[in-house]
Amino acid sequence: MRFSRQMVTVEEAVDRLIKSLSQLGEETVQIEEAYGRILASDVYATYELPHFDRSPLDGFAVRAADTISASAEHPVYLRVLETVAAGQVPQLEVTEGCATRIMTGAMMPAGADAVIMFEQTENPAEHAVMVGVKRVLKPGENVSERGEEIASGTVIAEAGEKINAGTLAILATFGYTHLSVIRQPRVGLFSTGSELLRIDQPLVAGKIRNSNSWMLAALIKEAGGIPVLLPDLPDELAKAKKIIGEHLQEVDLLVSSGGVSVGDFDVIASLVDEPEVDLLFNKVAMRPGKPTTGMILHGKPYIALSGNPGACFLGYELFVRLAIQQLSGMEQVGLCLIKAKLDVPYTKPCPYPRYLRGRLLERGGELFARPDFNEKAGNLGTLKDSECFIVIPAGGSGKEEGELVSVLSHSTPSWRNEG
Repeated sequence: MRFSRQMVTVEEAVDRLIKSLSQLGEETVQIEEAYGRILASDVYATYELPHFDRSPLDGFAVRAADTISASAEHPVYLRVLETVAAGQVPQLEVTEGCATRIMTGAMMPAGADAVIMFEQTENPAEHAVMVGVKRVLKPGENVSERGEEIASGTVIAEAGEKINAGTLAILATFGYTHLSVIRQPRVGLFSTGSELLRIDQPLVAGKIRNSNSWMLAALIKEAGGIPVLLPDLPDELAKAKKIIGEHLQEVDLLVSSGGVSVGDFDVIASLVDEPEVDLLFNKVAMRPGKPTTGMILHGKPYIALSGNPGACFLGYELFVRLAIQQLSGMEQVGLCLIKAKLDVPYTKPCPYPRYLRGRLLERGGELFARPDFNEKAGNLGTLKDSECFIVIPAGGSGKEEGELVSVLSHSTPSWRNEG
């Protein structure tokens, strides 16, 4: 099969991979451990929010009926009964001709149905026995009514939702100290190739240090997985299968870099011919990373990436990140492409869609994508500065400057403004 591979598109490869994966099981975590995790079930409001009528601003709680003749020229004067701060319970009912000085977030006193802000009264800084109201209010004006934001029993966070800081705020509001989340995928990382050295080994002729495993480990953490660094795979198939078998049950997903091409020592290319392998794809219409391979080995998903760092990075973003999302139970899994204008022309022909590393910038209110032109997949020099992949369609025409292109963003863009 090494020399008779069937080409599939990136979209077809992604579809085959996602359909082969199932969501992992649930576990319970404390709220302080929940950030970035995926909710396993819907979470409901346990009471109304707010659970009492309250003031959204600093001012005076009044009866709207008492302000009907108020104006800046002829204020209506009301007797101030008390001052109520946030967290306090009003002691006195607001009756005709009266008002309560009230702070933001404080509970509305009985009898009051509106709040006039300090700035619309006479001498707002003074703590006086009387307040002059300088405009007419309507019933309910400047009042946050009980249950107006969230009704009791409402779903406040959905299964499949990634917990962010805002999610934590709403969960804490309703007293959720423990949450049911999907277990984080354990992702086993192999590297292949007799040319690899550990990062603490001295360089020797013909050898290179293993950089892909550390890059992939960081990317896996970023996506919510747990990287598990496993021994390097030798170039001999029997020995490689033995090592893989020894670690298969430790992880939920296997990822390797290298050994996927058609060379004599590309062990993964030989592995896909074994009877225990259910091959998903091993030739994808993309550059770099065409020999990227997906398979099911003894029931475990295995994604084999190119050994070239740039192609390895791209293969991770197209396939491994989505696999982690699917295993984690994320509600929507798929490639998120945006549109931007190409900042410079790129007319180099390619029989497959080409994914160019690059950056995003904003100019005159429009989004532009600028390739770094470091096209050799093995080049590491600009990898740390990359924040997106710019997709150049297959064919001989490429794209001219200013044409719209699809962009796969893989990090938080800098959104540089260039005027």
